[in-house]
Parts: sequence; structure tokens; C-alpha cells
Amino acid sequence: MAILLATLTAGIGSVWLAALLLRLGMDGKGGAGRVGSQHLLSLAAGALLATAFMHLLPEAFESHAGAHDLFLTLLVGVVFFFLLDKAELWHHGHEHGHGPEPAQMPGQHAAHDGHHHSHAHHGHHHDHAHGKKGSGGWAILTGDSVHCFGDGILIASAFVADMRLGVIAALSVLAHEVPHHMGDLVVMRQTGASRRTALVKVSLAGAVTALGGVLGYFLVAQLQDWLPYFLVVASSSFVYVALADLIPQLQRRLSARETVAQILWLVAGIVVVSLVSGLAHAH
Repeated sequence: MAILLATLTAGIGSVWLAALLLRLGMDGKGGAGRVGSQHLLSLAAGALLATAFMHLLPEAFESHAGAHDLFLTLLVGVVFFFLLDKAELWHHGHEHGHGPEPAQMPGQHAAHDGHHHSHAHHGHHHDHAHGKKGSGGWAILTGDSVHCFGDGILIASAFVADMRLGVIAALSVLAHEVPHHMGDLVVMRQTGASRRTALVKVSLAGAVTALGGVLGYFLVAQLQDWLPYFLVVASSSFVYVALADLIPQLQRRLSARETVAQILWLVAGIVVVSLVSGLAHAH
């Protein structure tokens, strides 16, 4: 029941929170003291890194599994998620296209343009959405469903290891899915869907997280000896998303004030995870 509740909260709750932020007119840069998508990216990156390095990995290394095998699993996991990213099955693309683009090296634009499907260009460009009406939306929902299913399995692995780890993992997934789903909702509107239809469709994709959680519970429960490796795979997912997807989007030429804000929100993500861990442990 805890896994089911946590996965539904992370999967659907993140969609509704994203819709609320869009309804409130949250801008991309968080100007004039407002919370923006860049701030949420920083918060999510801090939460993911803290969850991986302060909780999931230490829990895995406290087992009887060898350090060499666990580090090898971590390496293979990072490469695996890189390949999924290449296949457009795991790419988050939280960027909403606000602010100046990072400087590109010669020839870099070709690789950048290859991700028309990626949500990174959806904020204002929506290149693929202006083609055949509705096709881009279904591509997004398919990719979302695959990704949410994987998130559910990762959350279930954490819960099986320890209830506290499960809560922390669910919180981290929730944090990094909010900016992601903001992009999804914007693109769904661009494909012709009404606000309500877009919310329902993206929420259904988010609900797949619960299916992954249920399957993950039975899968991990039957493979208790492999639990440390499941935790390391979950860590590799969080580390890859933070370092390959979120943080690169924060590497922009910003003012000193905006840079300090990014750092503070990154630290806030780490602090929130630590506080939730302490509360869960005390409970």
C-alpha cells in the first residue's frame, strides 16, 4: 500500500502540481522573485544527487555484495540509461526554452537538432508539434509511460529495502517530474488538446508509475539477494538524470544573483531530502 500510494503521488501528483504552476503563470526564469522552472531544475538535481549518494548507495554498500560488483553495476547502469536516452525512451528534457541558449561548439547544432522529440525544445519551439496534428502528443505520452513505469520500479526497490528510502526516492521522483510534466502539458496544448484533455492524458501516463511500483514490488520481493543491485541501478538512474539532463540545462551565462539562486535551490534540494530522511527515520 505504501508503494502504491507513493507511486501515485509521484506519478499523478507531479502532473497536477505542474498544471497548478502553469495555471499560476510561472515563468521560465523565475524573474521578479518568482519561482521558475530553472529553480525547480536546481531543486530536483539536488534532491536526486542527495538521494543517490547519501541514501541509496550507502544502503547498497552496507550489504554483503562486493564493492567491485556494485561499482560495476553503477557504471553499467549509467551507460544503460545513456542508451535509453539515445533511444528517446528516458529523455526528460525539462528545459522550457527560456533565457539564452548555452554557447555551442561548431557542429554541435546537428546533434542538438536530432532531439526534435525531446521536451527540451517544446517550451516555445514545438517543432514536431506543428507537423501532423496530435502525432507529437502521442509520442510524448508513449515516452512518458515508459519512463514512469521505470520510475515505479525504482521506487518499489527503495521501499523494499527500507520504508525511509522509499519515501525519499518518491520525493525525488516527484521533484524532478514537475518541470518535466510542465513541458508535457505545454506540448499537449500545442497539439490541439484542451487544458482538461491534456491534464487527463498526461495524468494517465503518470499513473503508469503505480503499475511499475506493483511489478517492482513482486519482482524485488522474489529477488531479495539482488536488492543491493536494484538500489545501485536506481542510483545510476538518479545520477544520470541529474548530471546528464538537469545540470547541463543550468550551465548558462547568468547574472551573479541568478547563479546564487541556482546554487541555493540546489542546496535546498539536498536539505529537503536530508530533512525528510530524518523525519522518516525518527518515525
